Amino acid sequence: MIGRIQEILGADADGLLKHQCKISKESLHLPGPDFIDRVHSVSDRPTRSLVSLQQLFNSGRLARTGYVSILPVDQGIEHSAGASFAPNPMYFDPENIVKLAIEGGCNAVASTLGVLGAVARKYAHKIPFLLKFNHNEFLSYPNSYDQILFADIKQAFDMGATGVGATIYFGSEESKRQLQEITEMFHQAHDLGMYTVLWCYLRNSAFKTKEADYHVAADLTGQANHIGVTIEADIIKQKLPENNGGYNALNFGKTHKKVYSDLTTDHPIDLTRYQVVNCFMGRAGLINSGGASSGESDLKEAVKTAVINKRAGGTGLISGRKAFQRPMKEGMGLLNAIQDVYLTKEVTVA
Repeated sequence: MIGRIQEILGADADGLLKHQCKISKESLHLPGPDFIDRVHSVSDRPTRSLVSLQQLFNSGRLARTGYVSILPVDQGIEHSAGASFAPNPMYFDPENIVKLAIEGGCNAVASTLGVLGAVARKYAHKIPFLLKFNHNEFLSYPNSYDQILFADIKQAFDMGATGVGATIYFGSEESKRQLQEITEMFHQAHDLGMYTVLWCYLRNSAFKTKEADYHVAADLTGQANHIGVTIEADIIKQKLPENNGGYNALNFGKTHKKVYSDLTTDHPIDLTRYQVVNCFMGRAGLINSGGASSGESDLKEAVKTAVINKRAGGTGLISGRKAFQRPMKEGMGLLNAIQDVYLTKEVTVA
């Protein structure tokens, strides 16, 4: 499979597959078949939560590798159903979302209360359900940006979900309320035997300047990750970093010059390694998002993101629009191409 991966990466292959990071991989808690035993078993997580987490890692094509491939489909709320599903209307039907995750070899399907609840009795025992319980509804005018609760933890438990997920918009005025809500709800989820996944996104208009969009800065997203694992998220979902130096450019907060001189470079694998470092050195898995669908370049972008995540010490990819905004067979092929990166031994941790 390495030949196919190199072919897809094209001119980027050598730079991505041969890079060595500034922060040694020996300092990380890396993914592997024994990850739960080696890392989570010494934590305060209830036994039932470890069982659910192991179920996640034992599912799909990546079963028992320590890596995960998750299909997330909450865009019907976050971006509107029309914007999300008009390119492929079959996915207005929740059953086809779950079918894509199963046929595409995913470890889990992440979606809304309504989507997962509509087919729970038929599929909750066939693939791990990850219930995303807060969303930014996109119908209020003018549009606002605030993650509000759409479900509670007992609803996730009752439908048979193995885990729950939530978003916090770090940097926003609402983030303090969101942080308090999610902290309490993650505690409830662990008590009921589920694992927790946090979408650690930045949201503040001041973070985007004429020079760069620091919503994807390694130093700022790294700190968001660090707050996320502090409230005991088991897995962190984060956008792939595209730049660095957000603290210095925006002239706020606190940082240290060694973050930029000793711990990172401008290479995407080094920037992503810094995100992993902020997940308690990999004790909480980092999964990067696949991003929007761009059309013909989707396959290369998805494979490139997977290579960066794996080589940085990450735990996998969570990719939605690139998969479901195309015919199901093509979507399955794209998900399988992502998974092939994690199954290919020649793609090593840098």
